[in-house]
Amino acid sequence: MTADRSALLRFFRERFGREPAVFSAAPGRVNLIGEHTDYNDGFVLPIAIDRTATVAATATRGPVVRALSLDFAEADQFSLADIAPLPGGGWRNYVRGVAWALVEAGIHVPGADMAIAGDVPVGAGLSSSAALEMAVAGALCAVAGPDGQAVAVAPLDLALLCQRAENEFASVQCGVMDQLAAAFGRRGHALLMDCRSLAVEPVPLGFEEAGVVLAVVDSGVRRSLEATPYNQRREQCAEAARLLAVPALRDVDEGLLDALPEHLYRRARHVVSENARVLAAVAAQRAGDVEGLGRLLYESHRSLRDDFEVSCPELDLLVELACRTEGVLGARLTGAGFGGCTVNLVRREALAAFRRDVVDEYRSRTGRAAELHVCAASDGLSVAHV
Repeated sequence: MTADRSALLRFFRERFGREPAVFSAAPGRVNLIGEHTDYNDGFVLPIAIDRTATVAATATRGPVVRALSLDFAEADQFSLADIAPLPGGGWRNYVRGVAWALVEAGIHVPGADMAIAGDVPVGAGLSSSAALEMAVAGALCAVAGPDGQAVAVAPLDLALLCQRAENEFASVQCGVMDQLAAAFGRRGHALLMDCRSLAVEPVPLGFEEAGVVLAVVDSGVRRSLEATPYNQRREQCAEAARLLAVPALRDVDEGLLDALPEHLYRRARHVVSENARVLAAVAAQRAGDVEGLGRLLYESHRSLRDDFEVSCPELDLLVELACRTEGVLGARLTGAGFGGCTVNLVRREALAAFRRDVVDEYRSRTGRAAELHVCAASDGLSVAHV
C-alpha cells in the first residue's frame, strides 16, 4: 500500500480525467494498552500512528459514487439511492458504509469520484478500516455542501457515524476507539479515552524523550474480525454484565466476579484488570516510569492470552522473543488479536538487536514474512483542498 499524495493525485487524474477537489488523510492506530475494554465502556490508551489512509475526491452531478483503489487495483460503483453491502466486499463495504451512515444521518451526500490509497497494513490490527472510514467521511463531507462546499461535522460525531458504518453496515461490532483515534490523534501523544463518556485526553509520550521507540511487529498472520470469534467475545462480555446486573463490565470490581461461570469469569477478569492497567499506564507515563509501563504491557498480553483467549502461537512467540531481548521493556499483542501485530517498547540503541533477535528469529522459526514498523504518534484526520 502507499500513502504517497502525489501518486494518488496522479492516479485520480489518469482515471477520472480531471482534478480532485479535496485530499483527505486519516491515521491508523496502535493501541498501547487497553484491549477489548472499549465495547465494555472502559478505558483505552491508543496512539494514532504515522501510517494513513488517503482519499482524493470531487463531487459529481449524478447520485453515483465511483471509488477506485490504487493499492488493490479494484473499483466500485454504487447509487446513493440504494446502498447495500457486497458479499465479501472488503474495502468497498467500508466506503459504502460511510456513505450510508452519512445519508442516514441526514447529511446530503453528493455523487462523487474517489481514489483511495494507504499504507496502514490491512488485517494487521492497526485499524486500517477505521482509517479508511474516517478518510472517506472527511472527503465526502468536504464536498457535500452546495456547490461542493464543506458540510461541518464535529470530529466526535464523524467518529460515531463511522463506527455505525462498521457496526451496522459492515457487520463488525467494533467499539469506537479506532475511529476516535483517527479523529483526535495528536502528534507526540497517546489518547486516554473513556469509552462511556467518550472523553478524550491527550497524554504526552514521555518514553520518546527517554530514548524508547514504539516498535510494531506485523506477525504476518492475517485475520478479519468478521471471520474470528471477535463478536462472540462481545456477546460473552454482555452476558457476564447481564448476569452481574450491571450496565457494563466497567462497573464491576474483580471481587464480584466469582458468581460467574468459569469461561465468563475469565473474560470479565481480563476486562476489569485491563481497565486498571490502562489507568496505571497513564500514571506511569506521567511519572516517567518507562520500566513500569513495559511491565504493564507484558501483564496485558498474559491476560489477553490466558483469560480472554484472543492470542495465537505466532503472537505468543513474538512476545516471548521480545521478553528475552535486552533493551525491550515491554511487549503485547495489540488490536483485537487472533493475528495481527505486537506492540513493543524498545530502547533506541537496542533496535538492531530487536530486529535480529525478534523479527528475524521469528521469520526463521515460522517462515512468515514478519514486518517491523517503527511508529511515531501522529495527528488525526486532515482534509485539504487541492
